[in-house]
Amino acid sequence: MASATSFGISDFVGGVASRRVAALRVVLVSTPVSMVMLGLLALIGGGHITTSTVVLGMLGGLTQALGIWWFYAAMAAGPISVVSPLAAVVDASVPVCVGRMLGERPGMLASAGIAVALGAVVLISWHAGDDGVHRPGLTHRVLWLTVASGVALGLNFVFLDRTPSDSGLWPLLFARGAATILVIVVAAASRNLKVPTGTPLRLAFLIALLDTAANVTMLFALKLALLSLASVLISLYPAATVILAVVLLGERVRFRQVMGMVLAGVAVAMITG
Repeated sequence: MASATSFGISDFVGGVASRRVAALRVVLVSTPVSMVMLGLLALIGGGHITTSTVVLGMLGGLTQALGIWWFYAAMAAGPISVVSPLAAVVDASVPVCVGRMLGERPGMLASAGIAVALGAVVLISWHAGDDGVHRPGLTHRVLWLTVASGVALGLNFVFLDRTPSDSGLWPLLFARGAATILVIVVAAASRNLKVPTGTPLRLAFLIALLDTAANVTMLFALKLALLSLASVLISLYPAATVILAVVLLGERVRFRQVMGMVLAGVAVAMITG
């Protein structure tokens, strides 16, 4: 839940920063700064660096970066009311399915909690699409981008979960290193290779701190619990984003989102009970 909360707050701060400058310029700062923070923590924490640590860590970083990129592209080109919940449920379902394939068998109550959590993720993420911006319908391109983003973000959980248990925080460093290279390449290709200043720069540093906390607690959760259970709980992060948007920005919360947050609480109790 600490990871979900950190991811949710990070998304909220990222959204606020992206209202001032291009999102890519914000990520251009937050990603490498987070890499430095994770590197320092990895040095302090120790652990063994093996080939699987490097490879799985980099795959985790690349899938996370690609997933976010494709998700933003899908929301920009298609109906947010469809893209957001569909991507969220695919994201949460991938590690659950992989966990089952790897032999994970949660108890009856926890399994029911997974189903409730998936429903909560959909309801919380479901936008009405009334932001005043005209978008075309759900084209084949938008559908593929949405599904691909959910699969990529779900695989991020899987790759980090499969890293050696004695590798410490090193997988996160290699993950963020791979993501940093990808972000710089994309920024250079799109001529957005410019660091923001003022408030957006300060928000980017805050995002880096939150992202570091989210990834560290995520790795601990994946190592201490079943992949299917930990990943679903972490996927409830949109709840924190919605709450902050309502409290700090005065945005209107919809009934289905309230119901989603209620279901999220029920799911947490069922999974951890």
